[in-house]
Amino acid sequence: MHKLLLHGDQDAAYAASNLQRGGKATAASDHAWATTRALAADAARVGWTRSSFLQALLDGPYEAGRYARALQHRRGYDRAASWLQRAWDGAQQYVRSTDPITTRQDFHAALAAFRDRVERTPWKGIAGKTDLRNLIARMEICAKAGRWDHTVSARDLAERMGCSRTTAHNSNQRLLHARLLRQLDNGSPTEGARWMLISRPSTPPSHRRSTPEGPKAGGAMSGPGVRQTDTSADINSRLAGQLMGLDAFAHRGLGGSGLAVLAALAERDGQTLNELRGSASISRPTAYRQLGKLQSLGLIRHEGELYSLSPTALKGIGTRSPDCDDPTQGWPETAERLGTAGVGERRRRQHEAQRIHWRREQVRIAERPPCQVSVFRVGDPAAGDLSTGTRDGSPVREACRRLVSA
Repeated sequence: MHKLLLHGDQDAAYAASNLQRGGKATAASDHAWATTRALAADAARVGWTRSSFLQALLDGPYEAGRYARALQHRRGYDRAASWLQRAWDGAQQYVRSTDPITTRQDFHAALAAFRDRVERTPWKGIAGKTDLRNLIARMEICAKAGRWDHTVSARDLAERMGCSRTTAHNSNQRLLHARLLRQLDNGSPTEGARWMLISRPSTPPSHRRSTPEGPKAGGAMSGPGVRQTDTSADINSRLAGQLMGLDAFAHRGLGGSGLAVLAALAERDGQTLNELRGSASISRPTAYRQLGKLQSLGLIRHEGELYSLSPTALKGIGTRSPDCDDPTQGWPETAERLGTAGVGERRRRQHEAQRIHWRREQVRIAERPPCQVSVFRVGDPAAGDLSTGTRDGSPVREACRRLVSA
């Protein structure tokens, strides 16, 4: 927050990119509003008063107050002070409604609430299931670190998620755009990048957020209605975190949708097809396909309209049933049947080879002697006549050859 106050939002962490009502001017005002609200919330937490907050942004030389000072120059002090006062009042209300995190126990309580919201959020499609894996992997890292900010490399994250490095990178970009993740730095040659999970999942985009003053006639709320979020999703994210790195849940195997079906049944066993569609956030064709595949492996039983897990399904061991004559005997055998055995091991070997090559390159660059450059003046006989050269055997090429040899 100190950096945000002094230098502004250099990383565009609070940029909303909302161009609903007129392009760049609206986007700039939304960005300034989000930045000011963040500063107001932090100022309220550390004990500032409203007058000191207004004085810092209007009278101080800070970059974060540029928009407020421009508003004061255009429309007067009262309008700028009213704009800052609305930001301060909203931030105070937000601070009062949230519990501060002061101990490790407070963090784990906040992480448990965040995990519950993630589990009850519908993650639809292949991209949604990949983002769910990303968040689950990061929640496990944060639980061990004891804080929201964490360090993880792209290859390590991909191995935890059970996907390629490119897939993990694309998922990171979607989570950054959704304001569920923030990148703190780009890392170093020896350490991965630092990230931070945003503990409050963002709501779907709505027209109510397009202006800081809220809904007005013919303005922010005059567009199409806001789509309501499905709340029937409910999975067991801890089980998903244990299984998602296995070869059986690779892209060509059970995949993210099969993982979601197992996680949904692990959370509440005995569901109908329609209930599974909602709890696992999958479509009807995907539900039929995955349920049939899991039944053929003996991992799921079908009795009447209800689907339930086999007694040892979470260990990958199936049970003989009318739909399965040859149940699988573990997750490695399941991967063999699905044709995805060895995917994770090949990925780990590839990543290890890339890490070794990277370390060797760093050592080679560090041991390379500094380049010595010779500077010639115009008219120097060693440089030749640079104005009368041709392509073959020219003084220009001879001078360049002498530079390289030196």
